[in-house]
Amino acid sequence: MSVVIGWDIGGVHLKAARAEGGRITKVAQYASPLKAGTERLQEALAKARTEMGDADRNIVTMTGELADIFASRHEGVERLTRLAVEELGAVSIYAGSAGCVDPQDAAARSADIASANWHACAALAARRQTDALFIDLGSTTTDIVPIADGKVAARGFTDVERLAAGELVYTGLVRGFVMATTNHAPLHGAWTPLVNENFATMADVHRVLGTLPSGVDLMATADGREKTVSASRARLARLLGADAADEDDETWKLIALWFAESQLRAIANAAMLVLSSTALRPPLPIVAAGIGFATIAEIARRLGCPHTPFDEFLDVSPGLRTAVCQCAPAAALTALFSA
Repeated sequence: MSVVIGWDIGGVHLKAARAEGGRITKVAQYASPLKAGTERLQEALAKARTEMGDADRNIVTMTGELADIFASRHEGVERLTRLAVEELGAVSIYAGSAGCVDPQDAAARSADIASANWHACAALAARRQTDALFIDLGSTTTDIVPIADGKVAARGFTDVERLAAGELVYTGLVRGFVMATTNHAPLHGAWTPLVNENFATMADVHRVLGTLPSGVDLMATADGREKTVSASRARLARLLGADAADEDDETWKLIALWFAESQLRAIANAAMLVLSSTALRPPLPIVAAGIGFATIAEIARRLGCPHTPFDEFLDVSPGLRTAVCQCAPAAALTALFSA
């Protein structure tokens, strides 16, 4: 029975999925922020290899090359590939539409490898759906990819191209900066401008609303304080130049609702921009992935489209379906390259 492990090396998380005979049997996510160096990633890879076990094939995709510890994305691809080989042994590197390449060819194919994890998910979705819109709401970013005639129909491949096309939106369920989601909030009947400082993240918004999925907030808070509802209120209050004690809890909940709504609108707007560039029109399936896959159901409702969780495209052991959605690129690699 063939064993394939898919690895997704991000700027702050390492995700892994193990498939045995095409059936996903293990999925895990590890905190591995690259901002301070590669040590945490090395530790996470070592731990994950022990927990995931041996495999006939290890396939790696990445977005971590964008981390500012690297002088360029090209350097990032080279160094992350080298780390993967050192910690995992024999690996193949995912290069988007070019498929997998050997590690020694990674430097020459860095443009294809950089931030190609979205393509793995879209390629699998294209095998399962003739026409669809794939949306992955992650911790930091959102991918929106059209599928047409059973093919990935993205206009962009690089981050620059995808940002311009609306296929990459820099908003995420956990790490998204609130002040990058909107520049004002409603308070006492007036639009109050926000302070342009990273005082709070979207994790604080969803914690206050009670909509933060369990186990997805692995990073430190913006101020280094605790991950409680009261501490999140305090962080959100600073965005308005205030203290949590200045207003009652229901007022801060209303403001948190506004921030969540602003994020939803940004994603829905981008989805409509993407649809406008294709012949695809609602109602078409919205394939949902990422830690915010449940939130995408609301985007689908607004677009008048049916909603399909990404895990439905995979053979998954009981109890792992949510984890598969949350670690979709790693899971997708196992399905694309299992014998």
